[in-house]
Amino acid sequence: MKKLKPSYLYLAFVFALMYLPIFYLMFYSFNAGSYMNGFAGFSLKHYATLFSDYRLMGILANTFIIALLSGLFATLIGTFGALAIYRTRRIGLKNTLLSLNNILIVSPDVIIGASFLILFTLIGLKLGFFSVLLAHIAFSIPIVVLMVLPRLNEMNPALIDAAHDLGATDFQVLSRVVLPYAWPGILAGFFMAITYSLDDFAVTFFVTGNGFSTLSIEIYSRARQGIDVSVNALSTLMFLVSLVLVGVYYYISLRTNNGSKKKRQMRTAVR
Repeated sequence: MKKLKPSYLYLAFVFALMYLPIFYLMFYSFNAGSYMNGFAGFSLKHYATLFSDYRLMGILANTFIIALLSGLFATLIGTFGALAIYRTRRIGLKNTLLSLNNILIVSPDVIIGASFLILFTLIGLKLGFFSVLLAHIAFSIPIVVLMVLPRLNEMNPALIDAAHDLGATDFQVLSRVVLPYAWPGILAGFFMAITYSLDDFAVTFFVTGNGFSTLSIEIYSRARQGIDVSVNALSTLMFLVSLVLVGVYYYISLRTNNGSKKKRQMRTAVR
């Protein structure tokens, strides 16, 4: 019998530390009782209470509208941003653009949220739906760039040269060669942008206003008022949606990698 490596034990400990609290929360979302000090039996009453709360359903709609719109706009802007970085030939300028793109990813969310709050206050933008949407678009753009740019770097430049030699215009090259090749990366960036938007709390906390809220803010507000198992049900739904989106992202990435491997194998066989 093989002995477990210390690295495997360490990984098991880390994953247990991260996921056991989540599973504990999800487990008690099906509790028939109103507290988490004992399991009184299986019940879906907290989910029924959740979906009968019209205010919460409105917040849920706001959250998904923000996520979809920010994902769409961030994907559009981020894709063309990745194209601009890809077409940059000067290495120094290219590295500078990549560094500027990554600032929003490595910067603390509290700093980003405070910066947006100061900006919106200076320009006189009322905090609410549009302030949250703009902030989510801004911090999602770098994620899309990082998803699309590697796909563009994998593309053989000879494809573009061949298209130009055959008389294709710049628009035709972009729409029929570049974008179809980068499409898996674009889709992955779109789903990751939606995931980040749904899960964000810190930035949203700074830029949301009175009368507007998202699920992350609502969960925080309810949790502060005391232990309420309906918060468990709400958090469980959020976790499952995020899990599905991440799963779709990895599925697209897997298909992209398998497709690239098959193309390389076909080219090798032809040679």
